[in-house]
Amino acid sequence: MSNRIARFTSQHLEAACRVLADTDRGLSGTQIGYLLQDIRVPDIDPTNTKWKRLFNALAQMQNQHQVGNHLILFINRAMNPVSYTRDRTAFTWRRDELNVVLALAGFYVRDDGRVGSVDKATTLDMARARVGRLKAALEARAVHEEVLNYCRAELLSENYFHAVFEATKGIAERIRSLSGLNGDGADLMTKAFLGHSPMLAIGPLITESEKSEQKGFANLLIGLFGAVRNPLAHATKINWPMSEQDALDILTMVSLMHRKLDVTRKVTS
Repeated sequence: MSNRIARFTSQHLEAACRVLADTDRGLSGTQIGYLLQDIRVPDIDPTNTKWKRLFNALAQMQNQHQVGNHLILFINRAMNPVSYTRDRTAFTWRRDELNVVLALAGFYVRDDGRVGSVDKATTLDMARARVGRLKAALEARAVHEEVLNYCRAELLSENYFHAVFEATKGIAERIRSLSGLNGDGADLMTKAFLGHSPMLAIGPLITESEKSEQKGFANLLIGLFGAVRNPLAHATKINWPMSEQDALDILTMVSLMHRKLDVTRKVTS
């Protein structure tokens, strides 16, 4: 982020540093030193506890330059997904905890580890709710991981409209990947799953029941795109209100479709 960012309060800065340098799940002292050097922030207190060391370094730069950019730069470096290829749990924990703190200042950590802007929350409850309420509800329903892959940023801002839109687009993208087909919507679903020689099959397609299930699944996909995805693509958020309950129900249905796609095989002629 190259724009000038307003200074963070000392409370915001401390809370972020406590997450980043958490005793059990935070960065190591060596990592903190390397990252400070990487963003050219003097490590003025290297013998102090991890979070105080980080806080003092960033606070000095903030006071000297009267901007909050250095915290954002540090988070961008610290949350680079490349550093978490073998420890996804650490990335998820740090991102979610940072988002509670950052939401109160109008920022959030995206899935790519970069910091973006979001409407500022005014209370801790709002921040926590924004980060986790819909996500928690979906996890309680044990939704497929693919559902969350397409809508984490939207879940953060409680943007149900775009969360549903992105998740349904994700279904089409996965079917294109599995089948090698192009296209979208009903045309894609028809070519992939219907006809005498479908390209994708969710079962052996030997018995009438298996063929019926295949047809029903295809029609379910077509219905999802006709009733949800296509209207969302042509409507504004204002003209298409999306309640939390509607979002939960639709995303749960998308989860079911992903589970079916998990066992889908490409038909070879």
